[in-house]
Amino acid sequence: MATQWLRRACLLAAGASMLVLASCGGGTVVSQLAPTRIVAFGDGMADLGQNASGQRFTVNDGSVNNWTQHVAVRFGVALGPAKGGGTSYAMGNARVTGTPGAGGDAAALPVAQQIDAFRAVSSFGPNDLVLVSAGTSDVIVQAQAAITGTQTREQMLLAVGQAGTQLGAQVRRLVDAGAAHVVVAGSYNLARSAWAKQTGQQSLLEAASLEFNTKFLVSVVDLGARVLYLDAAQQFNLYESNPASFNLTDATNPVCNSVDAGEGIGTGVGQVDSSECTTATLTSTSYDSFLFADRVYPTPRGHRLFGEHAAGRIRERW
Repeated sequence: MATQWLRRACLLAAGASMLVLASCGGGTVVSQLAPTRIVAFGDGMADLGQNASGQRFTVNDGSVNNWTQHVAVRFGVALGPAKGGGTSYAMGNARVTGTPGAGGDAAALPVAQQIDAFRAVSSFGPNDLVLVSAGTSDVIVQAQAAITGTQTREQMLLAVGQAGTQLGAQVRRLVDAGAAHVVVAGSYNLARSAWAKQTGQQSLLEAASLEFNTKFLVSVVDLGARVLYLDAAQQFNLYESNPASFNLTDATNPVCNSVDAGEGIGTGVGQVDSSECTTATLTSTSYDSFLFADRVYPTPRGHRLFGEHAAGRIRERW
């Protein structure tokens, strides 16, 4: 299943771009990139505390617990939330262009507006590394609407496909604005999430995640050497299907028990919200052996696994 995701996306993109060749396992090169700054945009998969609570969407244990931060550490560059003077504009529950965010979060600034906020105060330099992590919230919003019956499966697929295309337009904005090294992670395969398993909606969530990523890839196939696609779907498929290989013992259940009485991360009222999760709100003290912090978002261990993959791919590419 992991390879089927990548194969379909690459076939649709027709192999016409280095972007897609990179995601399909193109040849490695010696890294020449030594970024002087990392700038990040996205949703809860990249949020370093830019959201209203100041917490991250994982176990908030004070560690390097987000994949974008892990990449920054690997390159020896500081990265923190923009509201604290850093350069990560990513915000939990943020969609690509739509509002409100997942769970009706009116404060979740969409990726398009995050980019606007950065460009209002800065511009890109030749050694900047730009990380974009988006799509998870768009899939959540549209899939939840299909699950609750407020839209059809076909309407859901159309909406998430449009969001994928919109992400491509935002990445193009970054390139046109001078960003020379843009790394993009779309939605991982939410069919592998705790949410999918708890609700039995694996088929729906796989279709939604795949549609988002495919439409994104098709929309940026011509961008060439400036963009690197990280296949989050493939990676999380591997973590979930063979957890022991990654020193995980539980790839099914959330380790947090920080229940949000409201909509939280957008998967339903009264569900676990990892942005409220600390080491005092866990079902197990061995939380690094779990893949999921809540129904959707990874534990620090899950983030670090993906961050290590990302850092390796970046070094191979540039």
